[in-house]
Amino acid sequence: MIRSYPHPRYNGNKELRIKNYKLFIINSMNEKREKILIGLKKANSLLTRVIKMTEHGDYCIDIMQQNLAVTGLLKAAHQALMENHLHTCFKNAMASKNEKVKAKMVEEILRVSKLANK
Repeated sequence: MIRSYPHPRYNGNKELRIKNYKLFIINSMNEKREKILIGLKKANSLLTRVIKMTEHGDYCIDIMQQNLAVTGLLKAAHQALMENHLHTCFKNAMASKNEKVKAKMVEEILRVSKLANK
């Protein structure tokens, strides 16, 4: 017979376990948000550099390479934002019993995906 023993940290206190899990999720979301912000700020800084390079008439290939780097950073930020959205807002909407909310959420995802693939 397999017995289930309570975790020593929680002593069988389910509410405390749930509270700590929620705090873990919140901290995880804050870490992801911070990484997204860092990526967006890097893209912003690099875009400013691309603009200055263009204004100064730098070599075209150098400008294009930096421009591709900006694009890569923005795509990575978009991907992280989408992942975050799917794990939070979308997941909650799909767990809802409201079919209108579910349909709206699916439409939003499709619209943003279509824009990202242009």
